[in-house]
Amino acid sequence: MQIVGIKFKKDGVIYNFSSEINLKKDDKVVVETERGWQLGVVTNDNIENKNFKNLKPVERIATDEDYDTFLKNIKDAEDALIETRKIIKKLNLNMTLIDASYSLDRKQLLFNFVSDERVDFRELVKILASTYHTRIELHQVGVRDKAKYTGGIGLCGRELCCSSCLNNINAVNINMVKNQGIALNPTKINGACGRLLCCFNYENETYEENRNILPKIGEKIKYKGKNCEVVELNILKKSYKIKIDDNNIEEIKVND
Repeated sequence: MQIVGIKFKKDGVIYNFSSEINLKKDDKVVVETERGWQLGVVTNDNIENKNFKNLKPVERIATDEDYDTFLKNIKDAEDALIETRKIIKKLNLNMTLIDASYSLDRKQLLFNFVSDERVDFRELVKILASTYHTRIELHQVGVRDKAKYTGGIGLCGRELCCSSCLNNINAVNINMVKNQGIALNPTKINGACGRLLCCFNYENETYEENRNILPKIGEKIKYKGKNCEVVELNILKKSYKIKIDDNNIEEIKVND
């Protein structure tokens, strides 16, 4: 049995599946998911068997007909998105649709949306079900997911990581910001979604490791037989400055 990584969107999350079929990277396959039958692309064909349990199997390699249906579904979902936005406006619902997608067999039409409150969309579902003659599912997503779907340019001047290179959006907390010695200025630490920048995750592990081998600011230490006080840290350089007397500051590297 082979274990493969499969994703369903260009920069989407990668999911593991088992396969009795010999697959290689970039193969298009059909699999059953919690959201019905989907066409996905193999991104990793050499995952080691680490006792994965309850993996769903790959049903088959996608045919040309499957792929044609997949492309048609994308077009029809885009049309449904446009029409559903008009219906939402008529119903005066406080919700913003992000995207829409059909399952491969068209037994389900899924809409992702954002809203600042709980939305009673029962009437909307009735209208959509009678219009598209399939099961309708509306999924409320957070502001981070909205940024991933819509894209944009970050503070760094580059395309948002969440929409260009991140397969998973990991949680970010204020301790990561403090740990990296960054001023708590909302205009500097928040991304386009209004939440803490995802990139605080990138170097946090290094900062934590380096902090563990450095003294704390204000800590009293002995240096060359003299009582000194730690007055400044340079976490990335693994160094710190000490005040030996009122006028003498010296920098010490941990490796020294």
